[in-house]
Amino acid sequence: MARRRQAVTIKHVAADAGVSLQTVSRVINNEANVRPEMREKVQASIDKLGYVPSIAAQRMSGSRSYLILALNDRERTIADWRARQGTDWVDQMLLGGMLECAEHGYRLIFELVDTHSDHVERELGAAIAALQPDGAILTPPHSDNPLILKTLAKHNIPFARIGAQAVEEGLPQGICVSMDDEGGARLATRHLADLGHRRIAMISGPSEYRLAGTRVDGWRAEMAEAGLDSGRLLEAGDFTYASGVRAARALLSRADRPSAIIASNDQMALATAEIAAELGLAIPADLSLVSFDNTPLVRFTRPPLTAVDQPIAETTATAVRLLIAAQRGDERVPEPLIIPMGFEVRGSTAAPADCLQDS
Repeated sequence: MARRRQAVTIKHVAADAGVSLQTVSRVINNEANVRPEMREKVQASIDKLGYVPSIAAQRMSGSRSYLILALNDRERTIADWRARQGTDWVDQMLLGGMLECAEHGYRLIFELVDTHSDHVERELGAAIAALQPDGAILTPPHSDNPLILKTLAKHNIPFARIGAQAVEEGLPQGICVSMDDEGGARLATRHLADLGHRRIAMISGPSEYRLAGTRVDGWRAEMAEAGLDSGRLLEAGDFTYASGVRAARALLSRADRPSAIIASNDQMALATAEIAAELGLAIPADLSLVSFDNTPLVRFTRPPLTAVDQPIAETTATAVRLLIAAQRGDERVPEPLIIPMGFEVRGSTAAPADCLQDS
């Protein structure tokens, strides 16, 4: 029977290069206090031996764990998984975070935390004690949860808050990295107004998500700039398909129904398309429809949905990069960063019927 090949360890690299274990660790972790010639010597041994760094080896250089903890909402994530509806937000977050961590010799650990639980402090404290992360990524609504912010600060864990641009007085600020939700709503509204729509409705997300209100603000602002009235054109949803059904039915059952709807996520947009069909309304002939998210689902509907594209992977990668930079001595606290959103025009939007008749 063939013998199993012995794994190459940091000790083999150190012996081959004739340096200490600490020097190898500093090179692996891209520390600044290594002479160029020594870095080249160690790297040559790494390449020759085919060594792949491990977290255990990285930890030898100091007190770092080389772990970044990413927190996402437990209740909503598990509900999506169980319903087999897909979790493109999670997929994109992991894509951006994991790849960026790997670039710097870190690992991303994904944890689900219930932001509504009275035990969130104990639950988060247990995760911190077990993992000793060098930083944390907070996604909505965690990024606005005062108890989570205080818990991380208490344990001296630096954190980046996605989808948060402000913080209450007395709370730790952290690093704020947000997608331009207001700008995305403006793009969608402007697109529809330019097509000739005058009654452009919006289905918002839940109030506990700051970004939901920001999107409504963008929609209202763009409606006002176009000289359009947004009154009675807003219905609240909660990012679920069922809430989209309720909101769409309320909007489309009115005598003065909107000619276009912007839904704050893909699930609610798909629900809106379903209600439109139920009421005998064709998309886009009778109703134009725009979604947020741009998950794979909306590309395969009939017609494919025009959508605001959220740069989730880029946003998470940026948050990871800033956390690691701070860990390595960059004490500068950056201003809140706003990542622009994209916009994909597909077959679900067109000029309203009355504009086509007038032309």
